Amino acid sequence: MARVKYTDSDVALMARMMRAEAEGEGKQGMLYVGNVIVNRAVADCLDFTKVRTIPQVIYQVQGGNYSFEAVQKGNVFYNRARGVEKRLAKKNLDFWRQHPGKYALWYFNPYAPCPPTWYDQPFAGQFKQHCYYEPKPGTCASVYK
Repeated sequence: MARVKYTDSDVALMARMMRAEAEGEGKQGMLYVGNVIVNRAVADCLDFTKVRTIPQVIYQVQGGNYSFEAVQKGNVFYNRARGVEKRLAKKNLDFWRQHPGKYALWYFNPYAPCPPTWYDQPFAGQFKQHCYYEPKPGTCASVYK
């Protein structure tokens, strides 16, 4: 059973986002970004109580800006999804979760060492240039299911 309901267009949208955000980090890096996207769709806490679908997650606005830099800046986000990224996105949507993105709701590239917290959320781990952050224990049980 899929972690979140999705359509073919959701797979393509998520694939574009994964590529735009982490293409330089290879398939593994794109899978970690995919973890964060799916985790936000299933999380019923913090800033993610009103996002349940892949488009809602990807186009979410927080603090007056899109949550994902790739949507703000466009870069490769507006290119068509390729087969390899679609397969990775489907893998995330169906079952794939691994550390450090397994329970992460946030990631970013600090262009420096990863800080121990990100907006008061604990550091979960790093893959190449991206730092991943999980919700504080006890604040988001839904992401751990």
